[in-house]
Amino acid sequence: MRIGLLTEGGYPFVRGDAGLWCDRLVRGLGQHEFEVYALSGGPRHEEAGLVALPPQVSGVRTAPLWTAVDDGVAYGRRARRRFIECYEELAAVLCEDRAEGRAADRAEGRARGGPEGGPQGSVELPASRADAQADRFANALYGLAALARDEGGLVGALRSEGAVRALERACRAPGARRTAREARVTDLLAVAAHLERALRPLSLDWYEPDGGTGTGAPGTRGLGSVDLCHAVSGGVAALPGLLARHHFDVPLLVTEYGVRLRTHYLSSQAPGTPADEAAPAVRALLAAFHGRLAAEVYRQAAVITPGNAHTRRWQERCGADRDKLRTVHPGIAADGFAEVGDGPDGADPRTLVWVGRVEPAKDLVSLLHAFAEIHRAEPGTRLRIIGTPAGPEGHAYLGHCRMLAAQLFPDEADGPHAVGCNPVTFEEIGGPEVPTLAEAYAAGAVVVLSSVVEGFPAGLVEAMFCGRATVSTDVGAVVEVIGGTGLVVPPRNPRALAEACTALLRDPERRARLGAAARARAQELFSVEQNIKAFHGLYLEIVARSPVRRSALDAAGDPLPFAVPAEARLPGRWTGPGTVGTAARRVPGWAEGAPVRGTAAPGAPRSTVPAAEGAR
Repeated sequence: MRIGLLTEGGYPFVRGDAGLWCDRLVRGLGQHEFEVYALSGGPRHEEAGLVALPPQVSGVRTAPLWTAVDDGVAYGRRARRRFIECYEELAAVLCEDRAEGRAADRAEGRARGGPEGGPQGSVELPASRADAQADRFANALYGLAALARDEGGLVGALRSEGAVRALERACRAPGARRTAREARVTDLLAVAAHLERALRPLSLDWYEPDGGTGTGAPGTRGLGSVDLCHAVSGGVAALPGLLARHHFDVPLLVTEYGVRLRTHYLSSQAPGTPADEAAPAVRALLAAFHGRLAAEVYRQAAVITPGNAHTRRWQERCGADRDKLRTVHPGIAADGFAEVGDGPDGADPRTLVWVGRVEPAKDLVSLLHAFAEIHRAEPGTRLRIIGTPAGPEGHAYLGHCRMLAAQLFPDEADGPHAVGCNPVTFEEIGGPEVPTLAEAYAAGAVVVLSSVVEGFPAGLVEAMFCGRATVSTDVGAVVEVIGGTGLVVPPRNPRALAEACTALLRDPERRARLGAAARARAQELFSVEQNIKAFHGLYLEIVARSPVRRSALDAAGDPLPFAVPAEARLPGRWTGPGTVGTAARRVPGWAEGAPVRGTAAPGAPRSTVPAAEGAR
């Protein structure tokens, strides 16, 4: 089958998040054909170029999110009216005061005999306000997409003064949330600029089955002709999949190893956020947009694959249907780490190891205070901190940790033989003592994770592949990954961390048992092979139960899955008239004179209503 792989800031660029995982997935599924549609997040991605692609990748299309080229499209009066209607409706949904909506839901629930307490405590209404708002957002979004498809672009309109004025009217309208009503002109400009960047995929020519008029690698036709869209992250990256689902009924699979909505929430509150994006009105409106977009992606997806239970809980909280969720753990290559687990245990039994990126979220300060207690109880112990600082903030944090280590162990750090005497060492992978990542985990008897914020702890899984006993803080997906094969303590609790590490240092037999169990668990759940096998099964399942997009029926009149031959995917007429594989297949959805959802029948006038018929 043909898979449209949707990425953002990652594969197939040399630099980017999730690039290695996507490359392993594509190479492991050589029986399928992939077309990659990549949104680049910055100039460094495009400057670095693309990775070497396997033969099953038939084409690559890229588009930048960090810059926009003026499409030169001049709207007429009717097109401008359509744009303002759709854009203002989208903005109105973002500006709505949800507290007033919840109060109305409670009042309606009481009127119907239900208990008080908001939407969760009230009886389920026939047409809930939340569904109505989701429909309004979807109608406006697909209306903008239809306008871009009809007129040839949307960039100029999204940058226009009319867009800012429509946003201002929505913020000043009765019923708008307080923060939206208080938005200043600078806030409105910042929100409009962010929406323009986020909605750029609506203007791309990636969707027509024949590939449109854009540039792309030979063989790339369009998302309307693929069997399945696989978005490897949520949010903006899934927008092309939403449009292919809406216009051509292409099923959508969404994979999230880190929820993009959660990432947006954290980044908007992080130090160093630009002042124009830190204003309360800007944060509230952008959070509402990304929340609505995530909910629409989850609603239209055939299957959603979180990487762990932590991500799954976030997705359910954001509106994902529980029946669509299938947990698929990330696959981690175990080759180099397996050699450490297979070989003899040559690690110093008195050494603790921490491996990762040096940044405040890793809470090395608590680890150093915990090791001070460990060192008092077991004077011969050592702590090796092996990692690279993450940006300027990481370098500053590393300097702070070095000073703290010198203060906690002054006797070892001073004197004529001070070099190498401090029981805490700071090292980087690639040096003479730690040339590889696997040797970093092999250097200690116990691997420690002290984070206060963590998604999927890939470093913990690598230590498990090495057969090492671990002590971790209870954050993110740590408990799910460990599963009883290591010790888990509360975060920001140096005493509990010290007691757990001391217990393992004093009990070599327990360390060996936990390490062997951890290695067996990692091989069973977190290998690359299980990840590829899971997605192969999901691809077949989704396509098998997706509606056939043409009139290929059996004797009983039921649709025939996999009824379209491979020849029908090639340009030209490869089969005889009236048989499967004619030109009807090249425009998915046209069968027996019935138009696909969200499009107009041949010869019918185009509607100026914002895609009301094709919203769901």
